[in-house]
Amino acid sequence: MSFGKRSISILLVVFFVITVVGGPVIAPVYAQEPGIVGKAGVLIDARSGQVLYAKNPDLRLPPASTTKILTVAIALEEGDVNDKVTVSKNAVTQEGSSIYLTAGETLTLEDLLYGVLLSSGNDAAVAVAEHIAGSVPAFVELMNKKAKEWGATNSNFCNPNGLPNDEHYTTARDLAMIAKHAMELPLFREMAATKVKEIKRADPANFFRLINHNKLLWRYEGANGIKTGYTRVAQQCLVSSAKRGDQEFIAVVLGSVGNNIWTDSMALLDYGFKNFRTTKLVEKGKFIQEISVKDGTGKVRVVTEKEQYFTGKLADNEVPKAKTIIFKGLAAPIKKGQKVGYITYNFGDKEIGRVYLVAANAVDKKVMVERHPWILPVAGITLCLGFVITWNRKRALRRYRKGFKHFYRGPIR
Repeated sequence: MSFGKRSISILLVVFFVITVVGGPVIAPVYAQEPGIVGKAGVLIDARSGQVLYAKNPDLRLPPASTTKILTVAIALEEGDVNDKVTVSKNAVTQEGSSIYLTAGETLTLEDLLYGVLLSSGNDAAVAVAEHIAGSVPAFVELMNKKAKEWGATNSNFCNPNGLPNDEHYTTARDLAMIAKHAMELPLFREMAATKVKEIKRADPANFFRLINHNKLLWRYEGANGIKTGYTRVAQQCLVSSAKRGDQEFIAVVLGSVGNNIWTDSMALLDYGFKNFRTTKLVEKGKFIQEISVKDGTGKVRVVTEKEQYFTGKLADNEVPKAKTIIFKGLAAPIKKGQKVGYITYNFGDKEIGRVYLVAANAVDKKVMVERHPWILPVAGITLCLGFVITWNRKRALRRYRKGFKHFYRGPIR
């Protein structure tokens, strides 16, 4: 009996030491990568752009109406949301999803963009394209140009609405890059998070209610976008995003089936929130150093062109290593904002980011005297010598003419 009490006492002491004083540190268990039904999927951090999950990320697939992310982003950058847009016959004849526009009807560009993003109006997308570029072919050319600029290098777009076309394709990775850029536009971000919107039609008293097709806005904590898509060929597609605190992720799923599009997307977003954190490595405009440039009147203040973020696993303490490179052979004049170098960030043996360094101030080129201070003394001596030689020659010539030839021994010209 006494042995039993003693054993219990020992156990209580051990329990106290482990729970109160401190027991072994247990590392967090990471969730396994989600297995999604969709043919392709990608999860990226919305700020760093790092790919955190990928399934067939570079497989070319039809994007259906997720194409409209690109359409709306271009319209916001190139157009004025207060513009009045008159709908063409071509726009109203588009098949598929529609907001039931009529030929000759006039709406604001902003209302049309809500119709494109929330209700996936194919008619509204064409009306927007024609307004921005003058024609659908011209807008398509702009789409492919902008997509490449935003990092979508493995895509080709043939229309502004995503209707089936064998040459109209993108990848999960490319679509994530397009979505990241779009979500950096404040009005796009506001539109993508809007659940219900009433827009004015031709009759000022007539309102049309748009309901966002993205069910995650109602079902998932922190969901704030972005765009659904479906055609028989493309199957279910969704580009989704969610923000909790200072963490935000973008998930892309292409070629999923039925309700799996929602569970696929939520699984990817959950994986992001449970396993990763994002930190800022450097701020935009951060002073790095002052440098001298050849023939410059002063020094250049070097600052960062943009901010840089890094996304790593929650328990990782290692941070990327930074290396600053200043371009060789920099010479005045230097313009404000001119690139003068860059910082690379490496995690392990992989470069995960690069930030250009720019001049915070202009530096003029020195004038000749400033660059070569010996010029003035030399010029002064040369002038003096020239004056003396000229004076002596004239003096000798005058004497020669007066008959004093013995005073001059050189040739007279």
